[in-house]
Amino acid sequence: MIGAEAARAPAPGSRAALAFPGVYALLEGLGDMALLTRDAFRQLLARPPEWRLVVEQLDQIGWRSLSIVNLTALFTGMVLALQLGNYLARFGAKMFVSRIVGMSLVREMGPVLTALMIGGRVGAGITAELGSMAVTEQIDAVRALGASPIRNLVLPRMLAILIMLPVLTVLGDLVGVLGGLFISVTELRVGADFYLNSLIQVLLLGDVASGIGKSFFFAYFIGIIACRNGLGTTGGADGVGRATTATVVVASITVLVSDFFLTKLFLLT
Repeated sequence: MIGAEAARAPAPGSRAALAFPGVYALLEGLGDMALLTRDAFRQLLARPPEWRLVVEQLDQIGWRSLSIVNLTALFTGMVLALQLGNYLARFGAKMFVSRIVGMSLVREMGPVLTALMIGGRVGAGITAELGSMAVTEQIDAVRALGASPIRNLVLPRMLAILIMLPVLTVLGDLVGVLGGLFISVTELRVGADFYLNSLIQVLLLGDVASGIGKSFFFAYFIGIIACRNGLGTTGGADGVGRATTATVVVASITVLVSDFFLTKLFLLT
């Protein structure tokens, strides 16, 4: 009798999942991402990656994302210059608009906005692609053939996003600064030479390194979240849609939350 009651009793993990579903799902997701990171790192150390697959992902993640990243950075720089320039004009300091625009873009807005754009476009694409393969049992077929899904599917995407997101961040920063330059010259009547010289005087190498350093962390978060959700997709086409939505939401929140802690970290160094 006691054995029957014990068999019917829920396991401790099941009770925790029922009592705290959100916390349990968070811990489960963190565990999955940690294991996926470990497996990808092992595959990277075991032998060189398939560079053909990496180059394909570099084109998909980098080149095809260039337009949306530059467009976002351009108008962000233009809006910042317009808003801040008109505000600083009240105090007779509009000639220093480049310092605020440049520092804001290089340290914060450039890396964060680029990561959000890549998370929305690339993260969703990775999840949809891997999720479609998962629900149609293509990933199981890869395993049946003796190949590693981590090596052939996850590792190229992780390497590509770790390479391209910092590059896109630097390009976005340059385009944003040029957008601010255009507004400063045409709307605020600030000379182009003064705009650039004023920015160079205050912009330090540490500021640039801070923004680029953040982009590596953002790239890892986006890539690992997208791959984990894609590989774990179930439920057919509806499941692919849910996984894709979850990737965009979770990746965006992770970028914004981690940005605060990364800012604190880089300010201490």
